[in-house]
Amino acid sequence: MQALWMVLASLFFSSMSVCVKFAAVHFSTFELVFYRGAIGTLLMAIACHRKGISLRTRVPKMHTWRAFTGVASLAAWFYAIAFLPLATAMTLNYMSGIWVAAFLVGATLWKGKLQDAKRQIPVVLTVVISFLGVVMVLRPTFEQNQVLAGMVGLFSGLIAAMAYIQVAELGRQGEPVERTVFYFSLAAAASGALVMLLTGTSDWVWPQAWLLLPIGILAAMGQWCMTRAYNDGATMVVANLQYSGIVFSAMFGLFLFGDQIPWIGWGGILIIVSSAIAATALNARNKKNSLSPIKK
Repeated sequence: MQALWMVLASLFFSSMSVCVKFAAVHFSTFELVFYRGAIGTLLMAIACHRKGISLRTRVPKMHTWRAFTGVASLAAWFYAIAFLPLATAMTLNYMSGIWVAAFLVGATLWKGKLQDAKRQIPVVLTVVISFLGVVMVLRPTFEQNQVLAGMVGLFSGLIAAMAYIQVAELGRQGEPVERTVFYFSLAAAASGALVMLLTGTSDWVWPQAWLLLPIGILAAMGQWCMTRAYNDGATMVVANLQYSGIVFSAMFGLFLFGDQIPWIGWGGILIIVSSAIAATALNARNKKNSLSPIKK
């Protein structure tokens, strides 16, 4: 069932990205963040009420950090979606799996555990190889004067990794999925509203303004499914199935927007996905070995 939650999350997020790309022509990034957060907050508040889940939490600091990283990643991702092919924007955001591996390797080296560090060498290689894929993916953006969007997309994946680590930790603390998604959505709405107060708002263009509603609904559903998958236990299969979102986005981009990605870009996407899957598998193996009792 965990696998199904992640596949559904990827489909919802990919569908949301289509709406974002259409709506980005008429609304700014933080306007989209605001409406996505406001609708998500309402839906999750209703869900909490119906399930009898209190909005009070024992770990407000953890929710604050998760909300901060999540909103930063969301805004960067929306910006990348607006200016890059959908498959490219999705791939750069899904670099989060590679960044998680890099964080784990860095933590091991920081602790100075030599034996553990040796076991991390294959993981280091997957991280290095993945960045070769990043160079290949970003090369077309350089040629098309999309450097800023490419770097912002890469940043979204880095921050998303921090957010996902926090989501998994909140699950281990026993936080309900609905409460976690509620506070993230609330933070997105508040952040978007603050920026809108400073920069102003765009004129509503009909019928494109209706795209704001499915953005919020699809995002909330995707966030709920993703959080459910991680809360139930972020197994290797679940973590890897998030890359199905790249397939969905590639199909949407090709048939809806006529996205043309050169072969070097597709090669980079393949390298990144393969490296992320390998890194996830190696991390799972290392964790299993570290927990296994030493045979005398």
